[in-house]
Amino acid sequence: MNLRKPGFLAAIALFVLLFTSCIKDAPLNPEADIDSFIVDKKFLTSDVFIDQANAKVLLYLKKSAYDSGIVPRIVVTPGATITPPTGDTLRFDSTGTQQYTVTSQSGKYHKVYTVNVVNIGTWAWDFENWMIQPTSKYLYPIEPDSTQIWSSGNPGVSLAGVPKDPSAYPLRDTTEAYHGNYSAVLETRGGTTLSGIMGIRLFAGSLYLGVFDSKYALTQPLAATQFGQPYLGRAARFTGYYKYRPGAVYQNKAGKPVDGAIDSCSIYAVLYRGTTRLDGTNIHTSDRVVAVAQLPDGSARGNFTRFDLPFVYKPGAITTGSMMLAIVISSSQNGDKYEGAIGSRLLVDSLKIIHE
Repeated sequence: MNLRKPGFLAAIALFVLLFTSCIKDAPLNPEADIDSFIVDKKFLTSDVFIDQANAKVLLYLKKSAYDSGIVPRIVVTPGATITPPTGDTLRFDSTGTQQYTVTSQSGKYHKVYTVNVVNIGTWAWDFENWMIQPTSKYLYPIEPDSTQIWSSGNPGVSLAGVPKDPSAYPLRDTTEAYHGNYSAVLETRGGTTLSGIMGIRLFAGSLYLGVFDSKYALTQPLAATQFGQPYLGRAARFTGYYKYRPGAVYQNKAGKPVDGAIDSCSIYAVLYRGTTRLDGTNIHTSDRVVAVAQLPDGSARGNFTRFDLPFVYKPGAITTGSMMLAIVISSSQNGDKYEGAIGSRLLVDSLKIIHE
């Protein structure tokens, strides 16, 4: 065998070239995310939440955190750097907004996270203040101090290919209000081509106290709806005003009309133990639930109608220690099962939790 034949030598050269090209250094990581923001639980009234879509870190703090500050341990995308560095003390005073800048390993990308401390002072809402999400263009209600304690299914719907227009989403504001200038309107909307591939043929309008965890949006949509905010005291009643018009044709999950079925809305509040949020998979079944206040009849209401719902406590319910309270509202009662009537429209205004 003649190892010096031109064809054989060319093959060897090609092999070496291909091999060396395969072991070149991998490209530098272009991502710049905060993956986790770890705070000593003794300072928290609820788990830290990272809102990746809006680059926010939401903190729920006890008074002691304001006295001493906190020292978060921050984990970022592999290879990325963060300023200020992890381990620096974070103090909460009048010096202004707390921010972290994450720079990707490649150095080409930066992401600025704002730290928001969330505390609910008054458990009453008129939905007068709204913000628009800058990229997907959906609306969400905010508090007078611009903090966000309410969420909805809008962030998930934004991934389904809807137009980037507030009017295209199931939740938005409206001037058709009971009190003040605005109320919240929830409308069951038809699905998109993309959502249909996933077996989702309608989007019920939803509004709830809590957060939307986008990492579950496509794989576990019900787990993405994280219900509840930290609560102190003992809830007695849940009051407010609503107006409801069911859509014309009730459909099942397959999108087929159901003869004789009429859509209804859902309005309820849940008080439960712990600091980790319940979600759409367990809010009705968890043994951590201690009390529920629920609208018994979600049928049509042509005018704004007042509701006054007592919290019904489980026998022997313990309400000491860390507690969370969720308010959950939907334009289609079975919207979590992707059933309902497209066009069902629910307005809510002047909501309030009354304490004992």
